[in-house]
Amino acid sequence: MSETDARTPTPERGRRRPARERLLATAARRFYADGVAATGIDTITAEAGVAKMSLYNNFSSKADLVRAYLDARHEEWLGLYRARLDQAKGPREGVLAVFDAYADHAAFAYEHGFRGCGLLNAAAELPAGDDGRAVVRAHKEEVERLIADHLEELLPERPDDAHAMAEHLAFLLEGAMARAGLEGDGGRLQHARAMAVTVLDRM
Repeated sequence: MSETDARTPTPERGRRRPARERLLATAARRFYADGVAATGIDTITAEAGVAKMSLYNNFSSKADLVRAYLDARHEEWLGLYRARLDQAKGPREGVLAVFDAYADHAAFAYEHGFRGCGLLNAAAELPAGDDGRAVVRAHKEEVERLIADHLEELLPERPDDAHAMAEHLAFLLEGAMARAGLEGDGGRLQHARAMAVTVLDRM
């Protein structure tokens, strides 16, 4: 697809949606596919089909738009996790729901293929101390906390073991996500889930 085609709004991209929603959806595609630094405001406004002034009426700056993108991606993942958790039967499956939510994210039809965790990709481009990095850190901490909560149910008399195991599984998940991003598919996440099953079986 040419640069011109990429910037041309189409009906399926939702020209009738509110400007903020269109801008955020466009930013999400471009930030994930091309990176935060490589995606300019002009590209986003042109593809979203809105005037630049409309962007600044909705976001105070590009940094504010990046923060909104990171918040939205976190909420998107939580939605996937909650959907998986609704199907889980007990805390053991609750742990696996976290892995399944990451695999579900990897299975999305990304415009230029799967590139790993969009939150970590963005954080790698942001300077130390940036508010966006705090959003990403909070997401990763919440993922580990969710795993720990399920493990505490499994090991009610062993809270220290539950938290140590949660950290172990969180590291396993993040490593798998990084490799999956490099390889462009979610196969490593399925392997990580299988490893998590083995760990849980040995508890």
